[in-house]
Parts: sequence; structure tokens; C-alpha cells
Amino acid sequence: MFAIGDNGTSPRGGGRLAMQESVESRTSECNEMADPCINPNHALLISCTEIDAKVTELAGQIDRDHSGKSPVVVGILKGAFMFLADLIRQMETPIKSVEFIRVSSYGASTATSGQPKMVVDLAPEAVEGEDVIVVEDIVDTGLSTQLAMEHLRTLKPASLVLCSLLDKPSRRRVPVTANYIGFTLPDKFVVGYGLDAGELDRQLPDIYTIED
Repeated sequence: MFAIGDNGTSPRGGGRLAMQESVESRTSECNEMADPCINPNHALLISCTEIDAKVTELAGQIDRDHSGKSPVVVGILKGAFMFLADLIRQMETPIKSVEFIRVSSYGASTATSGQPKMVVDLAPEAVEGEDVIVVEDIVDTGLSTQLAMEHLRTLKPASLVLCSLLDKPSRRRVPVTANYIGFTLPDKFVVGYGLDAGELDRQLPDIYTIED
């Protein structure tokens, strides 16, 4: 349970000021964190400090748009798990539930197969009639994201929006537009903060490009 503060609110009820204090604390932790990345082919693209600030910004946008609602948050595994965890902790909107699906198109390769498939599904009743926020790590070709969104639409949610930390529009093969976007990227393969290359590098606190 959350502890109640002097003003009768939970620690999350302090609004944007409490969130800013949380970001500042997290920024200090980022600065002190030992980065396990020692691969000389990795080049820093987005620092954990920048990520934290963007996550707080996105949470604020979602809160404003979902005032008076209690949405279901659906994370797309595996890459979005870290982003989702940080995002919902910065949101003040009460969340009805957190669900997960998994769509796979890369396997152990850094090139998409072009044929994404649903690997893990959720119970239809978890989203039927609900306001649903889909949380994605990156929209790249759009193939996997399109599959996930089209599948969720068949489950008849009351509303369906997409929040993606990263967007790579230059790689798009199918039309996919996120309602909330953190960073727009160049056409580079990226790892860290939940994103992987053959299951490696997910634990990196920053986001890196893999250089040739």
C-alpha cells in the first residue's frame, strides 16, 4: 500500500512536482550507474537521463488525455518491458490492469523476417470495452506493431492508442502512427533499455547504436 502524506494524498498524488523530484533522483542514479556496455561497436545515442525526462513527459501527456479514465496498459514483449515499468510509475492516471502480448519478427537476427507472429496473447475480456494504451519499445518497419494493433482492435476495446518510446519512420513498410512518441531515430539498429541484439544488451541503461 502507498503511504499517505501530510496533505492526505499518496506519494503519486503530488502531481508534476513529485514526478520532477523522482526524475531528478533517477538522474543522479543514472550518473552513478556503471554501464556494462564495453562493446567498442556500440555508440551512445540516448542517455538514461534523456530517457527519464522523456518518459516523464509522455506520462504527463497520457495523464492529460486519460483524465477520468482507468485504462488497461498492454505492453508488447519483450522490448517494451523496461519502458512500460518506468512509464506507469510516472503516470498519475489509475491503471485498471497491465497486460502483455508478444510479437516476434527478429529472432536472433538484427534484420526483421518480415513475417511477424503472435507468440503470447492475452485474454480477450482483459481489453474488451476498455480504454487501452499499447506500449511499444520501437516502431520500425511497422509490421509487428500493425499486427499487434489490428489484433487488439478485434477484441473491441472502447479506445485504443499507441505509445512508443522510439520511432524509425524511414524504415516503415506499412502505415503505423503512434499517438505518443518519445524519440525519432535514424536508420540504425539500436540496443539497450530493453532492446536487444540476439537477446543481448537489454540491461543497458542507455540506448546505443550498433556501428559497423
